[in-house]
Amino acid sequence: MRYLDMIGKTCPIPVIETKKMLEASVEDGILITVDNKIAVNNIEKLANRLGVDFSFLEKAENRFEVTVNATGMKLEDSENPTAPYVKPENSVESDLPLDYVHYASSSVVVISQDQMGGGSAELGKILMKGFIFSLSELQMPPTHVIFLNSGALLTAEGANTLDDLKKLEEKGSIILTCGTCSNYYKLSDKLAVGSITDMYGITEITTNAAKVVNF
Repeated sequence: MRYLDMIGKTCPIPVIETKKMLEASVEDGILITVDNKIAVNNIEKLANRLGVDFSFLEKAENRFEVTVNATGMKLEDSENPTAPYVKPENSVESDLPLDYVHYASSSVVVISQDQMGGGSAELGKILMKGFIFSLSELQMPPTHVIFLNSGALLTAEGANTLDDLKKLEEKGSIILTCGTCSNYYKLSDKLAVGSITDMYGITEITTNAAKVVNF
């Protein structure tokens, strides 16, 4: 078993370091120590994409031990396991995997605030609502819509943009919210559309996209 201490490391470092260690060798399991559930969820997504086993224990408040390996060994086999973390019922996962990207033809919209433009905040929120509605009406909507910073508020419970974003999902768009941003605004248990992603995933999608539009 190899060990990786990611306590105090912010997204996307835990995912990147785990990926590097897995790429170096999948013969031995890796035990990764992290201090937040967002990191746990992001490593799980990585494990699912790579087809390796994943499990974790919540050892104490803000301390998790995550195991990934390709040999079938699970954390339930270790000493003093606690009950696994249960994803909140109101969390929503996209039916499409995070790495479902047709890079040659992909179009990505990145929304980094909950309002559009400067000046009046009230007007800015109206404009953003109108923009997302317009996206949902396009015959060929973007392949991905990514939410960063206060943009994460637009995918949480109570947002007036949810119906339009769900319509976008039905048309095939992948809705992704930055996990670090969601954690910062205390929205991790309030995600109402799409799924949480990490900065590595965001970087991979945006740098390989045919077109990226930022708001």
